[in-house]
Amino acid sequence: MSTPCRLAAALVLAVAGSSIGPASAADWPTRPLRIIAPSTPGGAADMFGRLVCDHFSEAFHERCFVENRAGAGGLIGMAAAAQAAPDGYTLATSSIAYNVIAPAISPNPGFDPMKDFTHIAYIGGPPNVFVVNPALNVRSLAELVALGRRGAAIDYVSPGVGTLGHLMAEVFAQKAGIKLQQIMTKGGSQAMMDLISGNVNVGTMTWTSALAQIRAGKVIPIAVTASARLPEFPDLPTFKDLGYDELTAVTWFALSGPAGLPNDITQRLNAAVAKMLELPDVRKRLDRDAVETRVMTSDEFTTFMASEIDRWTPVARRVMPGN
Repeated sequence: MSTPCRLAAALVLAVAGSSIGPASAADWPTRPLRIIAPSTPGGAADMFGRLVCDHFSEAFHERCFVENRAGAGGLIGMAAAAQAAPDGYTLATSSIAYNVIAPAISPNPGFDPMKDFTHIAYIGGPPNVFVVNPALNVRSLAELVALGRRGAAIDYVSPGVGTLGHLMAEVFAQKAGIKLQQIMTKGGSQAMMDLISGNVNVGTMTWTSALAQIRAGKVIPIAVTASARLPEFPDLPTFKDLGYDELTAVTWFALSGPAGLPNDITQRLNAAVAKMLELPDVRKRLDRDAVETRVMTSDEFTTFMASEIDRWTPVARRVMPGN
């Protein structure tokens, strides 16, 4: 075969191969989608993963399932996602905990939170709230600061070491010029029980985990990290209202995949998440838990991820023992 003929044949094969490849958006998906949730069943990552899966099953007419891969603060699950083939069939519930805080404080996270992922779509998350036991006789953030400035450190609980609640408490203490001492617990549920029982009188919890006890009057909210006041509690100030602009944050979750995910598949996934967030039943469910959502393009979410890493990595390394 002559050289021109060989070149022509090679070109035909290349074009044909690119049009029928497994990662082509024209054919994708042709088999079930897997979303790795780096948490135990029932955890927030699991909940958001199942929410997305339910919508994807309808949007793409293909089965979608959640695989729980908990451990090491979410690092095990995210590492598995990073190592998966970039074909659009393995995705992960990413978050501020798994992709920002945990990699910052781990000597060997097993992945680079930017280079090893395609960041597809932002979903959102609940704010954190500072709550107190009624027996403390504190009804505002100003009163808590006044108590702290009397000299003794104030004990508090959070969902755990290295969580956003932990970091927010330490940032607040530094800005307010008071001392806070974290009391170790085995998670958010035990932390809330310690608050209700009066073993500890101050806590920084996610709004979702604290809401039932707030409604029951067992704990009193004094400030929330939301970007705006919550409709159910219009008298509850945000930290921004009180002059702590840097304490506006949510425990956000999102959707990511392995690095190298084809752009056409990334855009279809991003559009599906954006459509999901507009559904009335989804909106009602998320609003009930004060989940702040925001529609972002994949490029916008990637930029946001980088900014969150820049924002929280120095804080995490400063407050965590051994860093």
